[in-house]
Amino acid sequence: MKIVVIGGSGLIGKGLVQNLNKLGHDAAAASPSLGVNSVTGEGLAAALAGAQVVVDVTNSPSFEEKAVLSFFETSTRNLLAEAAKAGVRHYVALSIVGTDRPPGNAYFNAKIAQEKLIQASAIPYTIVRATQFFEFAGGIAYTATEGQTVRLPSAAMQPIAAADVSAALADYALAEPANGIVEVAGPEKIGMDEFVRQSLKATGDNREVVTDDKAGYFGGQVDDRSLVPAEDSKPRIAPTKYADWLARA
Repeated sequence: MKIVVIGGSGLIGKGLVQNLNKLGHDAAAASPSLGVNSVTGEGLAAALAGAQVVVDVTNSPSFEEKAVLSFFETSTRNLLAEAAKAGVRHYVALSIVGTDRPPGNAYFNAKIAQEKLIQASAIPYTIVRATQFFEFAGGIAYTATEGQTVRLPSAAMQPIAAADVSAALADYALAEPANGIVEVAGPEKIGMDEFVRQSLKATGDNREVVTDDKAGYFGGQVDDRSLVPAEDSKPRIAPTKYADWLARA
């Protein structure tokens, strides 16, 4: 089966392509670095020709409110249009746990816009919402740093290894379309402050993490329900524990 991974040169896409090919499928990565641009449309028709499944793991180069919204709306419209022409039977998209819980940030709002476009199309689909990746700890710390202090809320997270996200996406891509939203998460809950604190300690970074529950997360306020799976979602729970991942990484 031919499966095209849009954004296949990135963190999740690379692992996904490898997983699918190991299973004997014809998985192809598509990204601007490979001559396929979902925003301009360059190379899309040729890339999707003959594909039965498309997996969209694209990411915006900017988190600025107008830019990120424009990216996901334009990219998704182009992808859906070309997928329909190519006769794609299953459109899988990676999204984020918590996008539907206000007040959101600009990035989450853009992902909701993306989800709505997919849901409104005629192509059978599966939207896979994942929790924050282990690999994001450094980026979270960077945006919350003032001098040698990192201010973060204690809001609960249930982070997941990127490799586990790639594995989950491979399974969903090969399954029948859910025509709905599924959620995947790591095996353990942890406060955002402690999540970053452990990451900094593991990497020998001497910045101090200060718990500040008024601190936002990429421009939005979060609480213990914001970034964990919904109570009724019956999420897929990934196997990799954060401590084990830190020890290896």
